[in-house]
Amino acid sequence: MVTTEPVGSLVRRWREQRRRSQLDVALAANLSTRHLSYIETGRATPSRNMIERLCEELDVPLRERNSLYLAAGFAPVHRERSLDDLGAARSAVAAVLAGHEPNPALAVNARWDLLTANAAAMVFLADLPPALCRPPINVLRATLHPEGLSRRIRNLGQWRSHVLRRVRRQLSRGAVEGLAALLAEIESYPVPEDHTDQEGVGDLVVPMLLSTDHGDLSLLYTTTVFGFPRDVTLDEIAIETFFPADAATAELLRVMSPAPAGSSSRSVGAVR
Repeated sequence: MVTTEPVGSLVRRWREQRRRSQLDVALAANLSTRHLSYIETGRATPSRNMIERLCEELDVPLRERNSLYLAAGFAPVHRERSLDDLGAARSAVAAVLAGHEPNPALAVNARWDLLTANAAAMVFLADLPPALCRPPINVLRATLHPEGLSRRIRNLGQWRSHVLRRVRRQLSRGAVEGLAALLAEIESYPVPEDHTDQEGVGDLVVPMLLSTDHGDLSLLYTTTVFGFPRDVTLDEIAIETFFPADAATAELLRVMSPAPAGSSSRSVGAVR
């Protein structure tokens, strides 16, 4: 990981991205406005402790915090390991996924690459063409590609608009390598005339209406993240879980599930 941007410029960019004033951040991080101004203009170099305080206050992702440490001349603080090397955290991810059976649940990283999934989710991934199944499987591409699950999504316009808004919000919170290009790719996918985007539809609760060989499903979803992670990989993991929106969907998920509740999750290829 190499950065040529001065640490002060990075601090200023994150402060401005969070729409915070120097006075606001200085008071919250317990330093003077003049000191923060000196840091941002390069007249002062922040200590390791000061970087951590500013990053906490500005909610800087762990991967980007390492860039600030490097820019200030310090070694990166937060390690990045593969999911299989996360020990107890890896077991916790597996337990959460298995505990949601027969509801589909999967773990993704910040680029929406699939890390692992439970047996119920693998049922839907098995319906993808080979070109979309090569590791790492990207969940956004697999869902919205014309040859992917979009063929079965009955409210494709609504679901597509919701997903695109979510990714744009994610990018507004911070840069994720490759995510902007992925968003542009997804936005370029053709949308059938009867599935035009519904930008005016609110996304407080947006179900995915999915057709299957067993019947139609109405799925709501939640996102789970780990609190206070200290590893880059764990900081970027989100567990996406789909729950039945009605009794008929709940029954169909039980019928479709290939494994009993509590079964283990399945790895789907090594990714960073």
